[in-house]
Amino acid sequence: MLRPMRAPQKLPTIAFAAFLVAGCHDSISEAGATSPPAAIEPATSATAAPPASIEAPTPFTPERVYSEAKAMGTHLAFTAFTTQSINAAKAQSTFNAAVAEIVRIEQLMTTWRADSEVSRINAAAGAKAVEVSEETYGVIAAALHTSQISDGAFDITFESLHGLWKFDEDLDPHPPSEAAVKRVLPLLDYRRVKLDEAKHSVFLEKAGVKIGLGGIAKGYAVDRAAKVLLEAGLTTFYVQAGGDLYTHGKKPDGTDWVAGIRDPRGEDKGYFAMLDVTDHAFSTAGDYER
Repeated sequence: MLRPMRAPQKLPTIAFAAFLVAGCHDSISEAGATSPPAAIEPATSATAAPPASIEAPTPFTPERVYSEAKAMGTHLAFTAFTTQSINAAKAQSTFNAAVAEIVRIEQLMTTWRADSEVSRINAAAGAKAVEVSEETYGVIAAALHTSQISDGAFDITFESLHGLWKFDEDLDPHPPSEAAVKRVLPLLDYRRVKLDEAKHSVFLEKAGVKIGLGGIAKGYAVDRAAKVLLEAGLTTFYVQAGGDLYTHGKKPDGTDWVAGIRDPRGEDKGYFAMLDVTDHAFSTAGDYER
């Protein structure tokens, strides 16, 4: 079953904060060297060859590996510790595969491409249902469930108001007029999105209604990227896409990953809270970022 952002708990007290994964407790405890071999008795025969020397194996020390990229209009970051079977080069290759998975999902669910499945749904609003992939259908179904249990506080039809507020390349600090908002506000209603599970189709009941998965697709993409890393054999890592984070496993010294919650109004860009996060998702948003 699909879950929005791995069902992270939005924390209302930090709704306007963003995080960076803090590098606390990054020291790595080295494995103890093996005991030296037992003493070997000298050969009694004058012709016997001397025993071969036995060297203790070199203890394995996990190495921290980092990578970053861009997709879904945001910054991606990956960190993992190597294992005895996955060295730094293989970890980097695994990161590349995770980025490719995120890009694949973006191509299905973005509203910035006219040929994406979500854009095709929006283009057919009020006219016909559009059959989509199982993934896109599942994310939309999870979004609508979230709308139901939040009584509409989470609503993917927010895209119907696209263009009134300008936050991206067309940044404009001036809010829209009340009259402009009232003209399109009737289009904002998640109950106008109709699903057909048998056909994996999505129908928007009224022309002008649009959906956007910006509040859930990144979380799903982080889940999928984490799955790529797990299947490759990495056991200690985090995946970050903008404000969405997932961590897995403890660091080699036994400590948790730590998320630092940045003070959005602080001059030194410091953190006003720290949170241990292990095997869990964590999400924040900041008005000073966008």
